[in-house]
Amino acid sequence: MIGYLHGRVIALYTDYCLLDVHGVGYRVFLANSTRAKLRLKEEASLFTYTSVREDAIVLYGFATEEEYELFLQLIGVSGIGPKVALGILSAITVESLCRAIQNKQASVLTKLPGIGKKSAERLILELKDKVAFADSGEEELLTIENEAEVGDDAVAEAMAALQSLGYTQAEIAPVIRKTAKYKTTEAIIKESLKALSHM
Repeated sequence: MIGYLHGRVIALYTDYCLLDVHGVGYRVFLANSTRAKLRLKEEASLFTYTSVREDAIVLYGFATEEEYELFLQLIGVSGIGPKVALGILSAITVESLCRAIQNKQASVLTKLPGIGKKSAERLILELKDKVAFADSGEEELLTIENEAEVGDDAVAEAMAALQSLGYTQAEIAPVIRKTAKYKTTEAIIKESLKALSHM
């Protein structure tokens, strides 16, 4: 199994990249947080998970070991496959997910893509004693927990768009908390870019 890759990013797409490793191009699926750290034509190192199915071999890549380990824990939960696990990690930070699981916040977990009430309960039951987070005392970096007037989809889409422009989650989080009051994805992006340009 391929557990680690280091190479040059030759293409970046919405949810995957092509990584050239000594002339071999690997298609690696990514969470938003990892994708935001990659730069076209620059070298990158990824921890990888190899999913072997009857009809395909799929690689999932992670910029940090913490994200990789959490991904492994997620797919170890009954009913959580690699695609759902990757979707979860695209919608929430590692710290916020661990906090939600430890604090048994099912209402937070059910807002994640692919997670219903039963899946949220399984995540809490199976992972609450396995996950850990460093509580820095800072505000949540995760906007999905905020009770914004706008739908979660609009906030998530805006975050993904801003990350695709090269901004990090740490840069986006404080700004999007203030702009989530706007009604549409376009408005959130516009106001967020204004705020980010003055940071």
